[in-house]
Amino acid sequence: MDGATILGLVTGLIMVGSAIFLGGDSLPFVHVPSLLITFGGTLAAVLIHFPAYRVRNAFSVARNCFVSKIQEPTEVLDQFRKFAIMARRGGLLALETVIEQQSDPFLKTGLELTASGCDAETLTAALKREKHAIDKRHDSGRQLFEVMASAAPAWGMIGTLIGLAHMLSHLTDPAKIGSGLAVALLTTLYGALFAHLFCIPIAGKLESRHNEETTIREIMLEGFLALQEEHSPGGMEERLRAWIPPQQRHDVTTERAKAA
Repeated sequence: MDGATILGLVTGLIMVGSAIFLGGDSLPFVHVPSLLITFGGTLAAVLIHFPAYRVRNAFSVARNCFVSKIQEPTEVLDQFRKFAIMARRGGLLALETVIEQQSDPFLKTGLELTASGCDAETLTAALKREKHAIDKRHDSGRQLFEVMASAAPAWGMIGTLIGLAHMLSHLTDPAKIGSGLAVALLTTLYGALFAHLFCIPIAGKLESRHNEETTIREIMLEGFLALQEEHSPGGMEERLRAWIPPQQRHDVTTERAKAA
């Protein structure tokens, strides 16, 4: 589970909630018509903008912000070093013994192709197609949250106009003026809060995780090509070390020395 995403959301909600409660009565900040306008309008905009299947897939991708962990480059290096040891001892066919143990479809596909003895060109083309499909799914998820981020404040402003219209049409009735003013103010608040605390950060997190995953896929592709060329475990490590930040390279070297 990604604690940073959850911690950020909880911290933001606590800060806003604290400001509301410390300021006095919090009940006026809960207004059902304002919620319906803001969130119902945002949902409607998303459903109009995207096909239903893309909405479902996008929320599935967004779930990765909370529950999945991306491998570190050093972990991938260690993994491929072990693969190189296996290939050195039993040939590429020895990799078949670990294929079913992998949960990552990209890694699993690469191992299957490498163990089958396909050439480098076929392997590269297949994994790039796999990577392209992953990129498209990630783009779809990020775009949905970007649309939500732009739609929520807009619907907040629409709610503000509705509230002002109600208020101005009942200037002689003080009770209805208050209701109209509540809609006018709270829809703007809900729209801005939803966009800037949830939608924009989630879209940014998806972009960040996509970049991290892209790096990991590139390392894996380089590792599979190295396996095909029958690199030694040491050669494999040296080839993949270029993808690792300098400080982490030092840490890996230190761990190797301690293990030896």
